[in-house]
Amino acid sequence: MKFTAKQIAAILDGEVVGNPDEEVFKLSKIEEGEKGSLTFLSNPKYQPFLYTTNASIVIVNTNFNPEKELNVTLIKVENAYKSFSKLLEFYNEVKNNKLGRETPNYISSSAIIGQNEYIGAFTYIGENVKIGNNVKIYPSCYIGDNTTIGDHCVLYSGVKIYSETQIGNHCKIHSNCTIGSDGFGFVPNEDGDYAAVPQIGNVIIEDYVDIGAGATIDRATLGSTIIRRGVKLDNQIQIAHNVEIGKNTVIAAQTGIAGSTKIGENCMIGGQVGIVGHLNIGNEVKIQAQSGISKNMKDNEVVQGSPAFGYGDFNKSYVYFRNLPKIAATVNNLEKEWQAQNKKE
Repeated sequence: MKFTAKQIAAILDGEVVGNPDEEVFKLSKIEEGEKGSLTFLSNPKYQPFLYTTNASIVIVNTNFNPEKELNVTLIKVENAYKSFSKLLEFYNEVKNNKLGRETPNYISSSAIIGQNEYIGAFTYIGENVKIGNNVKIYPSCYIGDNTTIGDHCVLYSGVKIYSETQIGNHCKIHSNCTIGSDGFGFVPNEDGDYAAVPQIGNVIIEDYVDIGAGATIDRATLGSTIIRRGVKLDNQIQIAHNVEIGKNTVIAAQTGIAGSTKIGENCMIGGQVGIVGHLNIGNEVKIQAQSGISKNMKDNEVVQGSPAFGYGDFNKSYVYFRNLPKIAATVNNLEKEWQAQNKKE
């Protein structure tokens, strides 16, 4: 699909400097620009590439004034970075604007599906499922019985939604996620085996939640595992049964949260963090990557380490960690000198 500079400027409320009929059909980095591509310049460090790029159109800030003659068409906007991001969103919408139902698929006769849907091939939609308007379900998805999905949601290929799950509006779930699998609940028997505890709760995902590829969110034993509005989860994250994550909290890849832990609002949790079960993590908490959390945390705490402790203390302590062999050698030498001095006396 091709767009002219004039059309793009209209989308971005920008001003064309150059040929308004210049056409582009792809996006690129400014240093890798080719004929027919669109790029942007916001960081002054990349300005030299503007004079050598082969891109056809470049988005720049309104206060930009070229130092040399240009061979590209410019679109001047208030904020080039934000405008390019807006254009990426528009491009994604156009690219992914699929409608209709592919075959083969299975849709229960009791399922209720809204308008403007896209349902990819090999998708299974179970009994009493309710799906809102403008929902896109890519191929090979499974949606279990009694699940509800709100408006404007996207489920990418291979997503598995177990029964009773509730998903709000404007949610995005990436490929191979599993939502509503059994929580890790087992009771040891007298003979040493383990008996599974039935997991009869569900998962509730509120509005504007993004879940990365390969993430797993377990259903509750009783009640609900809850992901609040605006939460953003990276790839390959494990959320155990009865966990609750407060609104607008962001969690990076490979983090695991054990059962019944409650995490507050607006927290930032780095990659490969491990959080034990039955904890209460406050609001506005920041946990650095690869930390191990084994106790409750108050609002606004910033921690690092395993077991984690205050971020400032961790950085101070790390200086000593790195120099521990030298410190030990110094202590040993002082001890030898003290012993030698005592012998003389």
